[in-house]
Amino acid sequence: MKLLVDLGNSRLKWARCANDAWNAGATIVHRRDTAVCAQWWDAIERPESVWIASVAEVAFTDALRAWCVHRWQTEVHIVSAEAQAHGVRNLYDAPATLGADRWCALIAARQSAKTACVIVDAGSALTIDALAYDAPSGDGTFLGGVILPGLDMMRAALGEGTGLIRDTTGRDDDVLARVTASGVAAGTLFGLAGAVDAVVAAQRKQIGASAPVLLCGGDGATLLPRLRATPITLIPDLVLRGLAIIAGCAPPAAVQTQAPGNRVP
Repeated sequence: MKLLVDLGNSRLKWARCANDAWNAGATIVHRRDTAVCAQWWDAIERPESVWIASVAEVAFTDALRAWCVHRWQTEVHIVSAEAQAHGVRNLYDAPATLGADRWCALIAARQSAKTACVIVDAGSALTIDALAYDAPSGDGTFLGGVILPGLDMMRAALGEGTGLIRDTTGRDDDVLARVTASGVAAGTLFGLAGAVDAVVAAQRKQIGASAPVLLCGGDGATLLPRLRATPITLIPDLVLRGLAIIAGCAPPAAVQTQAPGNRVP
């Protein structure tokens, strides 16, 4: 059994794979504390190896690696992006500096979409990446992408950068808000959705007007109803699926939520 870990800035997702078997774990708010992970992992069987795709602080990534080695005496792989691997060519100026989560999502998207596509990962930071596709070879080329602050980061910035905004947990559907918390919640959600739609439209001019959008990340389900771009497919564990391919596991058949029309009144 191999343990797969998608380690974000605030959340950790994990799964176990063995041959064609797949066992998805919980999503953990890790608070940069290995003890939180230990609560979930102490009782699982010893993995033959651990594969980590991390965009968290180096110190916490190293601490988690050390915990795994101490607990299981097993090999731990910290995944990083490459210039070319698993059917994806990486055109980043310095390929190794591309986030490991984005790299894994690109690898999974190439296998899942089998066409040019846009990958939106709505985490603490939100990334929008364009993947071109060569049908004869089945290979994908990562052309580039953009990085935006995610929902929580946008809301936190308003709280930290202003004197009177403190509560940002209001109604995110209220565009005629009469309380500040709802004004912030709705403004950031609609603003982020509008930015995503604009970037997706611009990237589609480069890779094809009908390129599907694959949506993942902790805020993916929240963002989905506000997006105009179609078609959009929500695949929450897209990064783990790419990590499974890198680790030599077969990811499960995708359980996907297709959104042919996403608008909410």
